[in-house]
Amino acid sequence: MVQTIQAQEITLPQLSEKFGLERTDDAQFFQEWQDNLPELNDVEKQVLDEVKGDFLHLSQYPMLEPIVKMVVLSPLLRLAGFYRSPFYLAVEQEVRILSEDEGTIVRGKIDILICQPHFWIVVIEAKRAEYSLKVGIPQALAYMLAHPNPEKPAFGFVTNGTESIFIKLTRQNKPKYSFSNEFSLLNRGNDLYAVVSVLKRLAQLVSQ
Repeated sequence: MVQTIQAQEITLPQLSEKFGLERTDDAQFFQEWQDNLPELNDVEKQVLDEVKGDFLHLSQYPMLEPIVKMVVLSPLLRLAGFYRSPFYLAVEQEVRILSEDEGTIVRGKIDILICQPHFWIVVIEAKRAEYSLKVGIPQALAYMLAHPNPEKPAFGFVTNGTESIFIKLTRQNKPKYSFSNEFSLLNRGNDLYAVVSVLKRLAQLVSQ
Protein backbone atom coordinates (compact mmCIF):
# COMPACT_ATOMS: atom_id res chain seq x y z
CA MET A 1 0.00 0.00 0.00
CA VAL A 2 1.36 3.41 -0.97
CA GLN A 3 1.76 5.78 1.98
CA THR A 4 1.20 9.51 1.41
CA ILE A 5 2.84 12.00 3.77
CA GLN A 6 2.21 15.74 3.72
CA ALA A 7 5.51 17.59 3.34
CA GLN A 8 4.75 19.90 6.26
CA GLU A 9 4.51 16.81 8.48
CA ILE A 10 7.69 15.06 7.29
CA THR A 11 10.59 14.51 9.72
CA LEU A 12 14.31 14.04 9.18
CA PRO A 13 14.20 10.38 10.35
CA GLN A 14 11.43 9.71 7.81
CA LEU A 15 13.46 11.29 5.00
CA SER A 16 16.44 9.16 6.00
CA GLU A 17 14.40 5.95 6.18
CA LYS A 18 12.32 6.43 3.04
CA PHE A 19 14.77 8.21 0.73
CA GLY A 20 18.22 7.38 2.12
CA LEU A 21 18.93 11.04 2.89
CA GLU A 22 21.93 11.62 5.15
CA ARG A 23 23.73 14.64 6.55
CA THR A 24 27.42 15.12 5.86
CA ASP A 25 29.84 17.07 8.04
CA ASP A 26 32.47 17.21 5.29
CA ALA A 27 33.76 20.79 5.38
CA GLN A 28 34.34 20.71 1.62
CA PHE A 29 30.79 19.67 0.76
CA PHE A 30 29.16 23.11 1.12
CA GLN A 31 31.75 25.79 0.41
CA GLU A 32 29.39 27.96 -1.66
CA TRP A 33 28.12 29.86 1.37
CA GLN A 34 31.68 30.92 2.31
CA ASP A 35 33.81 31.26 -0.84
CA ASN A 36 33.93 34.12 -3.35
CA LEU A 37 31.06 36.05 -1.79
CA PRO A 38 30.29 39.40 -3.47
CA GLU A 39 30.80 42.62 -1.51
CA LEU A 40 27.77 44.77 -0.71
CA ASN A 41 27.76 48.48 -1.43
CA ASP A 42 26.80 51.19 1.07
CA VAL A 43 23.27 51.57 -0.33
CA GLU A 44 22.59 47.84 0.03
CA LYS A 45 23.89 47.88 3.60
CA GLN A 46 21.67 50.85 4.43
CA VAL A 47 18.62 49.01 3.10
CA LEU A 48 19.48 45.93 5.18
CA ASP A 49 19.99 48.05 8.29
CA GLU A 50 16.48 49.41 7.75
CA VAL A 51 15.11 45.89 7.28
CA LYS A 52 16.67 44.78 10.56
CA GLY A 53 15.32 47.85 12.39
CA ASP A 54 11.83 47.35 10.97
CA PHE A 55 11.81 43.68 11.89
CA LEU A 56 13.03 44.22 15.45
CA HIS A 57 10.30 46.81 15.96
CA LEU A 58 7.52 44.63 14.52
CA SER A 59 8.76 41.48 16.27
CA GLN A 60 7.52 42.95 19.54
CA TYR A 61 4.06 42.02 18.26
CA PRO A 62 2.71 38.70 16.89
CA MET A 63 4.26 38.11 13.45
CA LEU A 64 2.62 35.63 11.13
CA GLU A 65 4.16 34.26 7.95
CA PRO A 66 2.81 36.94 5.53
CA ILE A 67 4.43 39.68 7.61
CA VAL A 68 7.77 37.84 7.71
CA LYS A 69 7.68 37.50 3.92
CA MET A 70 6.84 41.16 3.39
CA VAL A 71 9.26 42.70 5.88
CA VAL A 72 12.29 40.39 5.54
CA LEU A 73 12.14 38.10 2.51
CA SER A 74 11.03 40.58 -0.14
CA PRO A 75 13.96 43.02 0.24
CA LEU A 76 16.46 40.14 0.55
CA LEU A 77 15.31 38.57 -2.71
CA ARG A 78 15.25 41.91 -4.51
CA LEU A 79 18.79 42.83 -3.45
CA ALA A 80 20.06 39.36 -4.38
CA GLY A 81 18.65 39.71 -7.90
CA PHE A 82 15.99 37.00 -7.77
CA TYR A 83 13.34 39.31 -9.23
CA ARG A 84 15.31 39.65 -12.47
CA SER A 85 16.02 37.37 -15.43
CA PRO A 86 16.72 34.45 -15.55
CA PHE A 87 14.76 33.94 -12.31
CA TYR A 88 11.08 34.14 -11.65
CA LEU A 89 8.82 33.44 -8.68
CA ALA A 90 6.26 30.66 -8.47
CA VAL A 91 4.17 30.63 -5.31
CA GLU A 92 2.47 27.65 -3.66
CA GLN A 93 3.76 25.05 -6.11
CA GLU A 94 2.82 21.44 -5.38
CA VAL A 95 5.64 18.88 -5.45
CA ARG A 96 5.79 15.07 -5.24
CA ILE A 97 8.68 12.76 -4.43
CA LEU A 98 8.58 8.98 -4.52
CA SER A 99 10.77 6.70 -2.41
CA GLU A 100 13.02 4.13 -4.09
CA ASP A 101 10.65 1.28 -3.23
CA GLU A 102 7.75 3.43 -4.47
CA GLY A 103 6.03 2.87 -1.14
CA THR A 104 5.91 6.49 0.02
CA ILE A 105 4.77 9.67 -1.69
CA VAL A 106 5.51 13.03 -0.09
CA ARG A 107 3.21 15.86 -1.17
CA GLY A 108 3.44 19.51 -0.28
CA LYS A 109 3.47 23.09 -1.44
CA ILE A 110 6.44 25.45 -1.47
CA ASP A 111 5.81 28.87 0.05
CA ILE A 112 8.06 30.69 -2.42
CA LEU A 113 10.01 28.98 -5.18
CA ILE A 114 12.88 30.68 -7.01
CA CYS A 115 13.03 29.27 -10.49
CA GLN A 116 14.76 29.15 -13.79
CA PRO A 117 12.93 27.41 -16.62
CA HIS A 118 12.67 23.74 -15.62
CA PHE A 119 15.12 24.22 -12.75
CA TRP A 120 14.36 24.89 -9.10
CA ILE A 121 16.97 26.95 -7.35
CA VAL A 122 16.19 28.09 -3.82
CA VAL A 123 13.35 27.02 -1.57
CA ILE A 124 12.13 29.64 0.89
CA GLU A 125 10.25 28.47 3.95
CA ALA A 126 8.99 31.41 6.03
CA LYS A 127 7.56 30.16 9.28
CA ARG A 128 5.96 32.02 12.17
CA ALA A 129 8.64 34.25 13.66
CA GLU A 130 8.62 32.42 17.00
CA TYR A 131 9.12 29.00 15.41
CA SER A 132 12.52 27.32 15.37
CA LEU A 133 14.22 26.76 12.02
CA LYS A 134 13.88 23.03 12.79
CA VAL A 135 10.22 23.34 11.84
CA GLY A 136 11.05 24.26 8.23
CA ILE A 137 14.21 22.24 7.52
CA PRO A 138 12.63 18.80 6.91
CA GLN A 139 9.97 20.39 4.71
CA ALA A 140 12.57 22.27 2.67
CA LEU A 141 14.66 19.10 2.24
CA ALA A 142 11.59 17.18 1.08
CA TYR A 143 10.97 19.78 -1.61
CA MET A 144 14.64 19.84 -2.60
CA LEU A 145 14.57 16.06 -3.12
CA ALA A 146 11.98 16.69 -5.85
CA HIS A 147 14.46 18.92 -7.70
CA PRO A 148 14.24 17.65 -11.32
CA ASN A 149 17.96 17.64 -12.20
CA PRO A 150 19.81 15.13 -9.97
CA GLU A 151 23.16 16.00 -11.58
CA LYS A 152 23.14 19.49 -10.05
CA PRO A 153 22.99 20.48 -6.39
CA ALA A 154 19.86 22.03 -4.93
CA PHE A 155 20.11 24.92 -2.50
CA GLY A 156 17.62 25.86 0.20
CA PHE A 157 17.08 28.88 2.41
CA VAL A 158 15.01 28.51 5.58
CA THR A 159 14.07 31.52 7.68
CA ASN A 160 11.65 32.41 10.43
CA GLY A 161 12.48 36.10 10.07
CA THR A 162 14.83 36.17 13.05
CA GLU A 163 17.13 33.28 12.09
CA SER A 164 18.15 31.99 8.67
CA ILE A 165 20.12 29.01 7.39
CA PHE A 166 21.23 27.72 3.99
CA ILE A 167 21.07 24.09 2.88
CA LYS A 168 22.84 22.24 0.08
CA LEU A 169 21.63 18.87 -1.20
CA THR A 170 23.18 16.56 -3.79
CA ARG A 171 21.60 13.42 -5.23
CA GLN A 172 24.47 11.61 -6.97
CA ASN A 173 24.48 8.08 -5.57
CA LYS A 174 23.16 8.58 -2.02
CA PRO A 175 21.37 11.91 -1.33
CA LYS A 176 23.37 14.08 1.07
CA TYR A 177 22.87 17.50 2.62
CA SER A 178 24.70 20.00 4.77
CA PHE A 179 24.01 23.35 6.45
CA SER A 180 25.66 26.74 6.54
CA ASN A 181 26.15 28.51 9.84
CA GLU A 182 22.98 30.01 11.28
CA PHE A 183 22.44 33.75 10.81
CA SER A 184 20.43 35.80 13.32
CA LEU A 185 19.03 39.31 13.48
CA LEU A 186 19.64 39.16 17.25
CA ASN A 187 23.41 39.04 16.75
CA ARG A 188 25.52 42.18 16.97
CA GLY A 189 26.04 43.88 13.66
CA ASN A 190 23.78 42.82 10.83
CA ASP A 191 23.84 39.20 9.65
CA LEU A 192 21.61 40.17 6.72
CA TYR A 193 24.76 41.42 4.97
CA ALA A 194 26.06 37.85 4.88
CA VAL A 195 22.66 36.40 3.96
CA VAL A 196 22.36 38.64 0.88
CA SER A 197 25.96 37.94 -0.12
CA VAL A 198 25.31 34.19 -0.01
CA LEU A 199 22.07 34.57 -1.97
CA LYS A 200 23.93 36.59 -4.61
CA ARG A 201 26.64 33.95 -4.81
CA LEU A 202 24.12 31.15 -5.28
CA ALA A 203 22.37 33.19 -7.97
CA GLN A 204 25.69 33.52 -9.81
CA LEU A 205 26.42 29.79 -9.59
CA VAL A 206 23.06 28.56 -10.83
CA SER A 207 22.99 31.12 -13.64
CA GLN A 208 26.24 29.85 -15.13
